[in-house]
Amino acid sequence: MKILIVDDEAHARTRLRHLVEEIGPPCRVVGEADNGLDALRHCRQDEVDLVLLDIRMPGMDGLEAAASLSGLATPPAVIFVTAYDEHALAAFERHAVDYLLKPIRRERLQRAIEKAGRLNRPQLQALQALRGQQDEAYISVSFRGGLRRIPLSEVIYFQADHKYVTACHGAGEALLEESLKSLEERFPKRLIRIHRNALIVRERLLGLKRLGNGTCAVSLAGSGAELEVSRRHLPEIRKLLRGRS
Repeated sequence: MKILIVDDEAHARTRLRHLVEEIGPPCRVVGEADNGLDALRHCRQDEVDLVLLDIRMPGMDGLEAAASLSGLATPPAVIFVTAYDEHALAAFERHAVDYLLKPIRRERLQRAIEKAGRLNRPQLQALQALRGQQDEAYISVSFRGGLRRIPLSEVIYFQADHKYVTACHGAGEALLEESLKSLEERFPKRLIRIHRNALIVRERLLGLKRLGNGTCAVSLAGSGAELEVSRRHLPEIRKLLRGRS
């Protein structure tokens, strides 16, 4: 069984690797990642049977990563490994095989891996087919000292200011640690760049308006903000609007 370990803390990844090595064949670690986006890239490039997945990570968290992994042609099984127990229900809604609380004991990890081994790839694909389509996409934002998940369908635009990115959504604004580039890579069909410091949700685009200084700005459903469109990205925005007419 080919296992990918995903945790933003190096010592936690090392601990899990040692436990898998103690369990031994047929289990072996084929890679590590420190965030959900890198985990998704790894599983797209190489064959992975099982992902040991932390939940609280910067950028794409474990719950979002699990939802994205379930959409792969050959989705791996997922076991959540976390220090927090409040995400258990959401984890199983992501069809996780098991949910382990740190610190992990080898015997408990071994039982979870054995359970994962009973779900082969054809069975996982059948489960995915029954679900019909991939779960709604979410982003993780800072909220009262913790994290809150917001459906991408509620977001209007993302704007970068120095090291922070602000998500403007139906209920207001929120900060997130993920970069615009990362968001663009995660949701290429849902987001479009209008400026080096801004992404908009495609379905929110209503039109273009010319500003007094000769530049153009987008009109967005759900927001009165006037976001400038750079000359570089203006042709793509016009092409998108023409395609709707």
